[in-house]
Formats: sequence, structure tokens, C-alpha cells
Amino acid sequence: MKRVLLAAALALTAATAGTSAASARTPEPEGSPAPEMTSMPEETSPDGGMPEETTPGETGEPGAPGGPEATATGEMTPGATTSPMGPGCAAMKDSLSGVADQPAGTALTKIPDLSKLSQAVKQAGLEEKLNSAKDITIFAPNDAAFNAAPTDVQDAMSDKAAATKILSYHVVEGKVSPTDLKDGDMLKTLQGGELSVKGSGEDMTINDAKIVCGGIPTSNATLYVIDKVLMPK
Repeated sequence: MKRVLLAAALALTAATAGTSAASARTPEPEGSPAPEMTSMPEETSPDGGMPEETTPGETGEPGAPGGPEATATGEMTPGATTSPMGPGCAAMKDSLSGVADQPAGTALTKIPDLSKLSQAVKQAGLEEKLNSAKDITIFAPNDAAFNAAPTDVQDAMSDKAAATKILSYHVVEGKVSPTDLKDGDMLKTLQGGELSVKGSGEDMTINDAKIVCGGIPTSNATLYVIDKVLMPK
């Protein structure tokens, strides 16, 4: 009996050892990578491509390099404009708001305080010339300036040649901003003479005329409303 039990135990031990050896030799399923061969998934951008490298600050945010406010030329971004300046600008505010997209000759007709100048420009046949000019600056006498002008100046406005000479003396080539005007500057006019710039800020004068409101933009010109009619020498 003991021999039978011993034989059975030996047979069971041999079967268990054979099963363990077979398990040790069983290959891994084909295509299963070893743990050390597995790589981390690459980070991708939302559109499926690889994310681009960026330099700190180059985010496209306003104010950052490459953002909306950074330009190759350093020019101001659209919408950055200079407001008219001068002691009389507040009183003219409503009439000035509609001239920015108008050419110079037409703009004069939109500003009530320049009605006499606008009439003189039309009578001299200069309205279209001002409208078609590329970039100019006009020193525009207001109505009070025409009313205070000597009789001979007022009479000259009814003579086309004389009026053209006087009015052309108020026009300068190029758009001259208030920051461009400096004490001591001499501005050459379309008439051929020069205008003298003196002082600064609200004390600035063009020849001896004070600037009532300056730096008014139109589509092709910059306007300065002044308190005297300028006479060429």
C-alpha cells in the first residue's frame, strides 16, 4: 500500500514540474512589445500636426513681439489718431466730426465757421483743385478773420486772380501735424511765399495769426483754423 501511495506522489510531482516548464517556454503573443520598447505618445497640436516651437513673449498677444501692435516699420496701428488741438476746438467739435473722410475743398463747406473762406475758394475756382490735391495743409481763416480784414482784402476776394494769390498763400504741401510745427520754422506755400511759425502750444502763431483749432484731418489734408487772413509779401 505504501508503495502505491509513493508511486502516485511521484507521478503528481512529475506532472506539476512538466506543466511549469511548459509555461516557462510559452512565447509572448506576437506583436506585443516588451515593456522597455514602449515609447510615450508624441504631443500633437489640435489640428493633428506637431506643435510649433515658440519664443517666450511671441504669443500674438497685444503688445508682445509679433502681436497686433508690433509692426516692421514702427508705424502706429490703425485707429491710433491725433485729436485736433486748440482753444476753439471744443466749440467746433460737432462740425469737425464729419470731415475726416471728405476732401479738403468739400470739408471747408462742412465747417460753419469757415463759410466765408469756402465761398472765396468757390469763387476763385479752387474747390476742385483742393479736392484733388494729394497731401496738403491749409491754414484756414475763420469768418471772424474775414470780417476783421481790411476793406482792400475783402474786395480782393471778388477778383479771381487776386483771390487765388491770397488763398494759395494759405496752403502748404504735405500734411503738417501739430507736432511737426516748431518755433522758427518757415513753411513754403503754394503761392511761393513763406509762412513763419512762432511760439508753441496755444501761443503758437502762423505769421501773426493765432491757431484757433489745429490738426483737423480730412481725407487729403490737415486743416488749421486761424484768426486772421494772411497776406503774401
